Amino acid sequence: MIQAIFFDIDGTLISSKLKTCSASTRKALAKLREKGVYTFVATGRHILEIEKEHLIDGLYFDAYITLNGQYCFNSKEVIYQNEINKEDIKNLIKQIDESPYPCMFVEKDNMYINIINQRVIEVQKSIYSSLPPIMDIHRALENPVYQIIPYIDSKQAELYPLSVLKHCKSIRWNPYAIDIIPASGSKMEGIKKLLEYYKIPPENTMAFGDGENDIEMLDCVAIGIAMGNAGEKVKKVADYITDSVENDGVAQALEYFNLV
Repeated sequence: MIQAIFFDIDGTLISSKLKTCSASTRKALAKLREKGVYTFVATGRHILEIEKEHLIDGLYFDAYITLNGQYCFNSKEVIYQNEINKEDIKNLIKQIDESPYPCMFVEKDNMYINIINQRVIEVQKSIYSSLPPIMDIHRALENPVYQIIPYIDSKQAELYPLSVLKHCKSIRWNPYAIDIIPASGSKMEGIKKLLEYYKIPPENTMAFGDGENDIEMLDCVAIGIAMGNAGEKVKKVADYITDSVENDGVAQALEYFNLV
């Protein structure tokens, strides 16, 4: 019996074409709630982006796994948080000070960047997200940081090796942007913390995703569903492949498994 379902946002609940959640998905999510199924968001985004860009306005979720699992919360409290090692941040900022390139730092209530160039503008536009404010990134040495986003391509990554981040791992999600999170972090880790909190057994779970940062998530639940628009690496770990986000893939899969 499925008690909880985790949903990625970009490419799963919403598409770059629609920029909103479709009517069929909204209806399906409402039916899940009527049946008492927990619904959770599992995204690489910050809640500030989600709210500012109105990505899932009008939808209710029991809890949120944000920043690829580094900051998880519900309406009552923070359930789990996993900040980046301060020595790593010190090493990265030293590298940026010596050879500047755009890099965003993400705190609990803040997202800020040191430089905005055309590349940053294009990357943010591709995910319909506003430009972050320019701030002194040295504040990251004092405040908890949960995610870092260098705006560099593969060639620049060789010039500015992320090996200075010894306690972190990186996930490229755009030819010109990388998510950096703690080595122990992932959406999967966030899911584990939420299941412990809500006392839900893993065998009663399902998840929907489309990106490489969803692979561990789809692999750790009982039924992992890849969207039709997902990459091949994602589809390989999925238990079921549904239609694309533009073709009501979420609703179709929920109907297939007799959940709505």
